[in-house]
Order: sequence, then C-alpha cells, then structure tokens
Amino acid sequence: MSVAARLGDNAPMRTILLLTALLFSGVAAATGIDQLKAFWANTHAAQGTFAQSVATKSGRKPQNSSGSFSLARPGKLRWSYEKPYKLILVADGEKLWTYDADLNQVTISKMDKALGASPAALLTGESLDKHFTLTEAGAADGLEIVDAMPKASDSTFARVRIGLSNNLPRLMEVRDNFGQTTTLLFSEFQPNPALAKDTFRFVPPKGADVVGE
Repeated sequence: MSVAARLGDNAPMRTILLLTALLFSGVAAATGIDQLKAFWANTHAAQGTFAQSVATKSGRKPQNSSGSFSLARPGKLRWSYEKPYKLILVADGEKLWTYDADLNQVTISKMDKALGASPAALLTGESLDKHFTLTEAGAADGLEIVDAMPKASDSTFARVRIGLSNNLPRLMEVRDNFGQTTTLLFSEFQPNPALAKDTFRFVPPKGADVVGE
C-alpha cells in the first residue's frame, strides 16, 4: 500500500496543514513593546512626514498642522511645521533651536532641559527606559499600542501612547496634565536614510531676534 493510500486521498493537503501548524505554533505577533525595542535597536535615524492634531479638554475644534521631520539618535532632531504656519525645531544633541518664521525669532535652550524627558525622547533619546515606564495597551486599527508613563513626578504630560507596525512608530498621542491631547500620524517613515550633514545644523537667519543661551 502506498504512503498516499495509508494517509488518505488528501495527503498533500494534510502535509501542508501539518507543516503550517508546526511553523506557526510557537510564533506570536510581536507585541508593541517588542516592536518599540526593535525600532530602537535597528533604527538609528529616520525621516518622514507627519500630520498633527491638537484637541483641548473644552472640546473646541482641533488645531491641525503638518510638516516633515528627520531624527538621529542620540538627541538629534529636525521638526519642520509647514502648514498652516512655519515653525522649525532643530536639536543637535546639545542645544535646541526653535525658529518662528512669522516672528522672525529664534529661541535657544539646552537639550537636557528641552527634550530630556519629553515625548521626543522616546524617538531620539539615549535610553528607552530611563524616563518612562512602558506597558502594553492592546491593539487598534492594525497597530500594536504601547503606553509610556513618565517616571518624573514633575512631568508636564501624563501619558504618551505609541502605535507601531512593522517595528516602526505610526502614531503618537500625547496627553498633558491640562487635558490637552496632541496626536501625531507619521507617514513616509523611512528608517536609516542617508541624511545630509547639515540636517541638524541651524544658523539663525539674518536679522532674527535670538533669545536664550
């Protein structure tokens, strides 16, 4: 009697089903924290675009804006608001420049004060667990969700929620202590791109009012 006869007429299908069961029996979808840690381990620079929405506790119409970003760890960031106004934030690892084009004003501050325990540190900081406690928050809209709670008691925000897929952040939701929620949706997120050398260099425009250090 042939092997096929002993197993039955559907031997090929049975074999496929058995192999599939063996291959996937020990494999589970990567959790949000696993994906966030993989992003940190494998992605040292990134660039893309974002859409931002800011909603207040009062329920007023959200304020919407959009722009582009580049980042490199540790501590380097270029965040450009392009619509409906122009505002540029550039961090070089030591200082943060904020340029308001409408006011033609540049504000300079130290990185450790500006970004050290801010939500941006989840993408650009030196340590993932230094300033935040991470917990799984389930899945929604095809994303694995992670809640990041600040460890500092004097933090200005209450929680950051991060949505990830394919080991990349696609959403960040920041809720501050005043009931305001800022939601960022990332698109065209490119991991480890070739960034120009002057991406994180900022020179105040001629005639701009410079405030700070």
